[in-house]
Amino acid sequence: MLWVMRFSGFFSAAMVMIVLSPSLRSFPPAEAIRSSSHIDSFPVGQADHRFSFRQSSAFRNADECGLRKPSSSGETSSAGVCDPWLVHVAITLDVEYLRGSIAAVHSILQHSLCPENIFFHFLVSEMNLETLVRSTFPQLKFKVYFFDPETVRGLISTSVRQALEQPLNYARNYLADLLEPCVRRVIYLDSDLVVVDDITKLWGTSLGSRTIGAPEYCHANFSKYFTARFWSDKRYSGTFEGRTPCYFNTGVMVMDLVRWRRGEYTRRIEKWMEAQKSHRIYELGSLPPFLLVFAGHVAPIEHRWNQHGLGGDNVRGSCRDLHPGPVSLLHWSGSGKPWLRLDCRQACPLDSLWAPYDLYLHSSESER
Repeated sequence: MLWVMRFSGFFSAAMVMIVLSPSLRSFPPAEAIRSSSHIDSFPVGQADHRFSFRQSSAFRNADECGLRKPSSSGETSSAGVCDPWLVHVAITLDVEYLRGSIAAVHSILQHSLCPENIFFHFLVSEMNLETLVRSTFPQLKFKVYFFDPETVRGLISTSVRQALEQPLNYARNYLADLLEPCVRRVIYLDSDLVVVDDITKLWGTSLGSRTIGAPEYCHANFSKYFTARFWSDKRYSGTFEGRTPCYFNTGVMVMDLVRWRRGEYTRRIEKWMEAQKSHRIYELGSLPPFLLVFAGHVAPIEHRWNQHGLGGDNVRGSCRDLHPGPVSLLHWSGSGKPWLRLDCRQACPLDSLWAPYDLYLHSSESER
């Protein structure tokens, strides 16, 4: 277990690095599963050559994990994804955050006792990234799902930051539709984070009777996420009557997809997005509809699983310290992303904790 208390300044970040630095293990190859037919419209075998990543070390299960024998080469990805022993993780892949997504996957594999038991569901909306992922992680179990931007384009309202208006930010609302019905639970993760603990611990979180679980922050000013018009109109603000809503960050969630499908939560979120288009009841992208539907009905998860806000606010992206307490996941939510700050030599102290998981090859490195 990783115990990291609050630090500030470059000296503190260096001390945290000693605790969190991954053990660079190298193992024989694991089973690989090809991507989904959801991306048949993309040119197979082509990748975006603007990006180049080092190949990750292979990771193999510890003896106590238990793993069925590798399947025959003819097994389809649909059969593999339904295996009951899998841990399911969903992450988006797009050009702007691709480097972050690759680092997130790398960090999960580094710290997992049973990395071969993890199945990644990658959500894409504009390009074929399957070849790039496979070349970076040759043994990875994964599947790629195409999310059509037109599904939500007419529902998205302007936000405080343009990046929050991208259709792929809303793909998590449709996981229950995109993923196979046999996938009953999934961990959704944003692309601007690294996991520094065994993700199986998060997977085993009890949701009780709830549909989603996430770290809650009840001390946060919940009212600021909605406009004065929202709070003054009982048709809207009345939705929180009978519950105690708390802020939670949607970048780290455990989702019960069986309950989600049964409760038709995708449609509930869409209805609030439709109301927003007509009456401007919130300002901040894809988060408020989740708060409207789930706040007060969230299974609480330890704060260690989302040390968020490391990217600063949504405008300046200023440096932040860790919250007090242990750390299992570091999240650069906000406008400041570690890969951008590191490249322009304006890194914040805690950005050094992201760097060990970065597999990106700069042009000077790839030409060697």
